[in-house]
Amino acid sequence: MQLSATRQADQAKSQQPISNLVTVALLATLVLFGCGKKDEAGMQSGAMPAMPVGVMVLQPTTAPISAETVAQTEGAKEVEIRPRVGGILLKKMFEEGEPIKAGQTMFLIDPTPFQIALTNAKAQLAQQEARVVQTQREAARLEGLLASQSISKREADNASSDNAMARAAMAQYEAGVREAQLNLSYTTVTSPLSGIAGRFELSEGALVNANSSLLTKVSQISPIWVRFSLSDSELALLGGHLSPARVKEVSLILADGKEYSAKGQLNFAASSIDPQLGTQQLRASFANADKTLLPGQFVRIRVTTGTRKGVFLLPQTAVLTGDQGKFVFVAEKTPDGKAVAAVRPIVEGGWQGEDWVVLSGLKAGELVIADNLIKLRPGASVAPHPYSSAAPLSAKPAGQ
Repeated sequence: MQLSATRQADQAKSQQPISNLVTVALLATLVLFGCGKKDEAGMQSGAMPAMPVGVMVLQPTTAPISAETVAQTEGAKEVEIRPRVGGILLKKMFEEGEPIKAGQTMFLIDPTPFQIALTNAKAQLAQQEARVVQTQREAARLEGLLASQSISKREADNASSDNAMARAAMAQYEAGVREAQLNLSYTTVTSPLSGIAGRFELSEGALVNANSSLLTKVSQISPIWVRFSLSDSELALLGGHLSPARVKEVSLILADGKEYSAKGQLNFAASSIDPQLGTQQLRASFANADKTLLPGQFVRIRVTTGTRKGVFLLPQTAVLTGDQGKFVFVAEKTPDGKAVAAVRPIVEGGWQGEDWVVLSGLKAGELVIADNLIKLRPGASVAPHPYSSAAPLSAKPAGQ
């Protein structure tokens, strides 16, 4: 009995620290819960200050119906200069990269073999001319003998046939002389058009082959062509597939962002959509008298087909991109008169300069928030003030 009492006393002592720990934990939980209630009550009693935001008052305007895309320049005419006869290339007669006029001499091929060939062709022609005179004289003599019945008609006919064959052979030799003269003229290689000369592909003294060796290229760059393409979605914004009659204006934007002084004209529009790329191939022509544009440059093309009325223009910073597409924040008043941020999904129609063209989703007179957008959340209190484009930009532009 004494042993049992002792064991019970020991068990009571071992359970006492555990009960103390439970009590301490419970008290701590109650304290934290009480503190949380006080903090929540404090937050409810003191509202967050309104965030200052710059706003724009929406006013409808008119904007061009246009699309912009990357393009590349190319010569209106680009010709590969190849020799028509083979031989040793004696001399280059132009400066690479300099203007070339139509008919200007560019290369000289050794003419000696062709001069010899021409002399030989002329000698053969002279020999045949003498043969024609001889056969003609013989035919005339036999015609006189035939009249006096001194020879048979067959002999006279043979003489006449010999003269005819001699004349046919003479025509062949005349063609040989013209061919030799033409080949000799081909030893002077000229440019078929005016333009800019390219790089000399070979070197003086090289052996060139007729019609195969590439010597250089000449590109006509005034006017210059600009090749580009537009996707189905871009064509839809412009009102459908393009044709020269539907395009009102074609502008070119240089690499530095400046617009080219001259306007272009659409001179080619594919009649079908490329099945691999899903685009319509297009080409425009631009005046380039001062040689500002060179073939191979990457530029941007803006095609305009008309104008839209009743649209809105917004700076890039005001338009954001979400999972459901592009949207903006507007400042609207609650029933108690406070200004809060609200989301407005929009449908955009591309860019006009540095602004987004908004087709739908907004109304005239609404206040669109254009700055402090990173910290902004739907329903947050805002303090609107007029937006200034010179203010620091803290929002990420749409589409980036």
